[in-house]
Amino acid sequence: MRKPRLHRRVQTIATATAAALVTLAVPGCTAASDEARAPAAPGSSSTAAAPTDAAPAPPTPTPTPTPSYALSTAPRTIPAVREHVPARGPGWKPAPDARVVVAQGDAAALSDEAKLLAGELGLKYGDSTAPRAGDVELSLEGAGKPESYTLTVKDGTVRIKGPDEAGVFYGTRTLKQAVKSAGSAPEGTVNDAPAKPQRGLNLDIARKHFTPDWIEDRLREMADLKLNQLGLHFSDDQAFRIQSDTHPEIVSNPHLTKAQVRQITALAARLHITVVPEIDSPGHLGAVLRAHPDLQLRDVQGRAVKGAVDISNPAAAKLVDELLREYQPLFPGGAWHLGADEYQALVYRDPQASFPQLARAAQQRYGPSARVQDLATGWLNDRADVVRPSGKALKAWNDGFFAGGVTSAAKDIQVEYWTGKEIGARPPLEYLREGRKLVNLNDEYLYYVLGEPNQFTYPTGRRIYEEWNPLVLRGTTAVPASYANQILGGRLAVWADLSGAQTQAQVADGIRLPLAALSQKVWDSRAPQLPWSGFQALADRL
Repeated sequence: MRKPRLHRRVQTIATATAAALVTLAVPGCTAASDEARAPAAPGSSSTAAAPTDAAPAPPTPTPTPTPSYALSTAPRTIPAVREHVPARGPGWKPAPDARVVVAQGDAAALSDEAKLLAGELGLKYGDSTAPRAGDVELSLEGAGKPESYTLTVKDGTVRIKGPDEAGVFYGTRTLKQAVKSAGSAPEGTVNDAPAKPQRGLNLDIARKHFTPDWIEDRLREMADLKLNQLGLHFSDDQAFRIQSDTHPEIVSNPHLTKAQVRQITALAARLHITVVPEIDSPGHLGAVLRAHPDLQLRDVQGRAVKGAVDISNPAAAKLVDELLREYQPLFPGGAWHLGADEYQALVYRDPQASFPQLARAAQQRYGPSARVQDLATGWLNDRADVVRPSGKALKAWNDGFFAGGVTSAAKDIQVEYWTGKEIGARPPLEYLREGRKLVNLNDEYLYYVLGEPNQFTYPTGRRIYEEWNPLVLRGTTAVPASYANQILGGRLAVWADLSGAQTQAQVADGIRLPLAALSQKVWDSRAPQLPWSGFQALADRL
């Protein structure tokens, strides 16, 4: 972004006796207004010699230069601001005596945001004091879209206001990035709000242990990108990674302690990020089954089915429900992921013949035409019933929703759409036509699978930036824009299928640009203004 400059001006100053020509200098130069007096006209009284005892004439005042500024341009940020109203003026940059202040009455709500910004920009923090020139003022004001904000730079002061704390916080992220990218925030007004309410990162901490410090670093990175969800998949066939008091026998080492989880969720809350836990069931429970082999699903020939519990066994439901109840208070955020993907009984050619115990249980519960898929749907709905009283939004993977059964998944469960390739998986339009809400985790663009097994390749920021948007739910084809309101957003997903393929540092580096590109496309689904080369350079600078 160019800094504003002054245009040279020529001013003609008329006095009673002479005309003075004054030229203004650009800022940064030492400017003196040299007066070049024109000769007096012949016969003028001013040409007569002044008496030696006369009082000297008062000096002609030196003109004060009036700055002229170029019209400002939008701040360079990731994601880009959606609207900037330009203005003429010097903009704003941090000064040694500047403060971040909170409007009177808003200190309880915004002190965390103010203190964080003050520390980042090297400013002082002022509690409920009136702003003065050079300050940044935060306030909760007016109605508006959730997470929206207005940032105004005028008269040497920055004012950030929004209808909620998250919006004000995102305004501080814009200011921080503007200063980081250009040294100052441009004059004018930013009006900004996200296109999608759910924007984030999904992290598989079951198959690969990630340290609390690493997770907290990702939270800070996400916050600066205005991302607001961190999914934690902490139970799978390989390991169960969070301390349990009800079932300590299933927990793997290393794992996160509950104290560490509380620290993570507390930081996330301060950064306006919801942590979404996932205990995947009825598949992906191998770690639990090692401690409880009696709950293992077996086919008609007695062969164990990897990771799958026997959903006709009430003891399996009892154990999973005990875990769901134990962990709900540990995750105070407003969403919960129930899993439901890849239940291996349903990939058999004839699940009813291969698993007669499941077929009988389905018919006993839902009638003679019920099938194994109906029993799996009942499992999902039962687990939803356990979590629903908490008020959390419910989620499940798209291949846990089935068509043509005698029962169906509860309508309030959000579809986390990742694939249309799995056996039984349906294209996204089928879910949308049912009126369901979807979240985009398209495995073509948004799956970062360690070791790149099964023809997965690491996603690139460029592909996401240039080709993907939230309407592209499966493969590379977008669904009609008429369904845009049913698509709640998207997340980049890290899966640790081959956990040793990358270190934590390599994962962080590998997802940096994809995460930045995702943040742009879920904040503003329109085609971005910067070309990829400019976006990448900005991401590197920030």
